[in-house]
Amino acid sequence: MSLPARIGIVTLSDRASAGIYEDLSGKAIDETLTAWLSTSWEKVYRLIPDDRPTIEQTLIELVDVERCSLVVTTGGTGPALRDVTPEATEAVCEKMMPGFGELMRQVSLKSVPTAILSRQTAGIRKQALIVNLPGKPASIRECLEAVFPAIPYCIDLIGGAFLEGTSAAPKVFRPKAK
Repeated sequence: MSLPARIGIVTLSDRASAGIYEDLSGKAIDETLTAWLSTSWEKVYRLIPDDRPTIEQTLIELVDVERCSLVVTTGGTGPALRDVTPEATEAVCEKMMPGFGELMRQVSLKSVPTAILSRQTAGIRKQALIVNLPGKPASIRECLEAVFPAIPYCIDLIGGAFLEGTSAAPKVFRPKAK
């Protein structure tokens, strides 16, 4: 029997990390992945402030030490001065995957015209995919729904854990072998 896949969930919020309010965004990611993954998986959760060195250190730790195959972040993707998640992600990744952000913004524009201000992205570090999601719980599910079909196959291609979706999940796409 194989070990469970390890998935990092990182909430970036000065106020939630200071205990001013509850982290509903990290909870939304956890609930969504729990409903959508049939593969056995283990959550590695972090709640940290919007601080670039801390974000970079956390992403490196989750991939290099905790051996997560997928790291999903929430928050810090807007234009505000403290929003530095995409910059931190790019700094620790070997390859950027801009199509993830492009698709998430396209989907979000159907709900809110300010989606063009969002800077979500994704990148690859070693054998892990890092995906930056927005900070609002409703937007998290909407964006994950758009990109989820490609996540397991992307992780296959980089040698990460094999992930399978449930019947409740958006259908995972893997090309058929010839």
